[in-house]
Amino acid sequence: MKVLHIIAAYKPAYIYGGPTMSASMLCEQLSQSGVSVEVFATTANGAAELPVVTNTPVSVDGVTVTYFKRITKDHTHFSPALLKTLRKRVTEFDLVHIHTWWNLVSVLSCAIAQSKNVPVVLSPRGTLSDYSFLNKNSAKKGLIHGLMGKKLLQNSHIHVTSEREGLSLMELVTPQSISIISNFVKLGDSAIRNHQAGDFLRLIFFSRIEEKKGLDILLEALKLLTIPFHLTIAGNGDKAYIDKLKALITDPLLAGKITWAGFYGDDKFELLNTHDVLVLPSHDENFGNVVIESLSVGTAVLVSANVGLATYVDEHKLGWICQTNPQSVSEQIKRIYTNQVNDAKRIRNTAPDIIRRDFTGDKLVQEYLHFYQNIIKVSRI
Repeated sequence: MKVLHIIAAYKPAYIYGGPTMSASMLCEQLSQSGVSVEVFATTANGAAELPVVTNTPVSVDGVTVTYFKRITKDHTHFSPALLKTLRKRVTEFDLVHIHTWWNLVSVLSCAIAQSKNVPVVLSPRGTLSDYSFLNKNSAKKGLIHGLMGKKLLQNSHIHVTSEREGLSLMELVTPQSISIISNFVKLGDSAIRNHQAGDFLRLIFFSRIEEKKGLDILLEALKLLTIPFHLTIAGNGDKAYIDKLKALITDPLLAGKITWAGFYGDDKFELLNTHDVLVLPSHDENFGNVVIESLSVGTAVLVSANVGLATYVDEHKLGWICQTNPQSVSEQIKRIYTNQVNDAKRIRNTAPDIIRRDFTGDKLVQEYLHFYQNIIKVSRI
């Protein structure tokens, strides 16, 4: 089985967060299982470019990756070199798997593959939700969708990572098929369980800092709290938006209870472990890798009902669910503080094993392999 993965931003372009990390881990796991995997990506790295060799296949953690220069420096990621190579080589592959939507790499690659009758899998990774469609560049997205996007999506097989993401997508288009398979997520050391509950609640927000993540909601919720707490904010984002968020906190006493820690890499697991609760009050989240990362070291989570993993968290009693408003967030934090000794201890002891059972291992690899095999089989009928 030969599978070509196409994503505008591949590792080490970690500035793009979850989609880059999820796609990279999937390719690595598939390659280790014996699938012939190649990746076409651009040099995108935010406003800058990755310092990588271009137009030449290189090995990146066991995966063959070719990086192509892009001629636009924004989220369109237009790369004529990538598209030209794809036209020449696409029929070499049994299947093309595209990650994310609403950029010229994804949309035009989808069109090229379908024109050559090569089956296409699309992992939207949150880009086809109502929130994504309506909140940024909605006019441009509507035009693309009407002119060619809808037809391309209808002829694609869609991979989503949660039931919520699938239901949201079905309101936009009816594809060839929709399959729900969880992300692979890099996990922390399950032996990291040396945390002890303290006299105050140690909260952490760990994510890219952007509007949809709901950090503004959390900051407003803090103003309603009377319990002792400290919040660590780990992540980066647009400086102007971060400055806007910082301006929400005008009380010096409250500001003293907040640490803006900046970006964390692989040392994030130690940081997560030193906190009582991860808080993610997102307006829209197709999956939520950080939820799994946090639980992998036993740190409980408070997530909004709009996070794809909210149902999983609730069913397995691994945390709490809130709505996307300050009152709901503050009320849940108060409840957590009242019961933290019992609840946090139980979650810290049970979560790591549950997470490893469900989000790693051969079982998850086999789900992706069967998914690919079924699509290839149908395409050849």
